[in-house]
Amino acid sequence: MISIIAETSRAPMDFQEAESELVSGFNTEYAGISFAFFFLGEYSSMLFYSTLYFIFFYGFSFSLPFLFFFFWLRASLPRLRLDQLLYLNWYHILPFLIGFLIFLPIFLILFNILS
Repeated sequence: MISIIAETSRAPMDFQEAESELVSGFNTEYAGISFAFFFLGEYSSMLFYSTLYFIFFYGFSFSLPFLFFFFWLRASLPRLRLDQLLYLNWYHILPFLIGFLIFLPIFLILFNILS
């Protein structure tokens, strides 16, 4: 879920928007129909990833709970600075991932799940 939020550039990981906030963000670069297409693409990617998430992990394509999670997350969490995001990735997510990659083969071999 964390990687989906980062891929769709939603808060708290919306660095593309945060870099240009001094001049009103995307409103300065896009106007009219191109602005509408930009946000249509952003929200359609959210719908795509939430549908894909539910198909992979739950087996059906009801994506409204994860879309609600997207909106709720943006409303409740503050935006991370770049150094805070790097700290989160290097000191929390990466050790968890390495531990998971070490533990998973041991778990599969120990409980004889592969055969």
